[in-house]
Amino acid sequence: MDLVKVYLVQSITAASNNLRLNAQQIEVVGLLREVIVNSNDLGAELLNMKKSTMLSKLAIRLNEIYSFLTQSKVDFIKISEQFRDHSRYLIRDLNQFLESVNPQLFREAFQKLNENGTSEVDIELVDRSKLAGQILVNQSSEIREKIIMEDDLKNGEMFHSFELQILEPIKPMDEMLKKMLTGKVAYEELKLYAGLMEAHSMLSAQRGFRILAEMHQIITCAFNGVISGTLLINKTVIDSLRACLIVIAAVVKGKEIDITDYLNRAEEFGRKYLEKKIQV
Repeated sequence: MDLVKVYLVQSITAASNNLRLNAQQIEVVGLLREVIVNSNDLGAELLNMKKSTMLSKLAIRLNEIYSFLTQSKVDFIKISEQFRDHSRYLIRDLNQFLESVNPQLFREAFQKLNENGTSEVDIELVDRSKLAGQILVNQSSEIREKIIMEDDLKNGEMFHSFELQILEPIKPMDEMLKKMLTGKVAYEELKLYAGLMEAHSMLSAQRGFRILAEMHQIITCAFNGVISGTLLINKTVIDSLRACLIVIAAVVKGKEIDITDYLNRAEEFGRKYLEKKIQV
């Protein structure tokens, strides 16, 4: 087994060891490890998993780790520290994933992906802590956005410093984007957030979170384009930048909501308008 697969499998094992799993959940973890070990093209496998509603959130997290290992300059002196971070952030996503699936659903998801490569698996994903059984996958975009962007710092709940730092500017930036669509552009504020997003992109990349780094970099390039006049503000641009914010908030908060459409919209915007400028 190559080192990338060993790292991913051991990250999953370390994360699962922090959870109290039943027999079915232990079996799902074993199936997930088998997928990684037996994959002939792990990068393509993870990208394919992102097409499934059931698998997409966990696939995003695993793909961040994979990208860190294959596309970044790995500092082996600090690899143990990076491994602890990756395993720790994987705990929440793995726990939510295991609460939503069983071995049969897991096998069905991969069977459908292998059949046509594009099928999404319809499954009820429930944010039990906040919605007490309300089904989220089929909710309107407005409701999903409200749930993702809501303030989670309630009742003394505190995030780790990295999460808090990333999340702090999200809501005020979202309000700023809504104002920009009406023609109200505060260029000094835009410059401030462009610099902040660049810093957060670098911070996310250093910690191995490639999706977060990419979303921040897309926002940075877009803001700089608006400031220089090379990118015109319209509804498509604003909706795409809001999609970036929603992906960031959902990934960091571990929201148990399907964000595939937002991720696709953000990535397509990056490819279409900003690809030559984005280097994460």
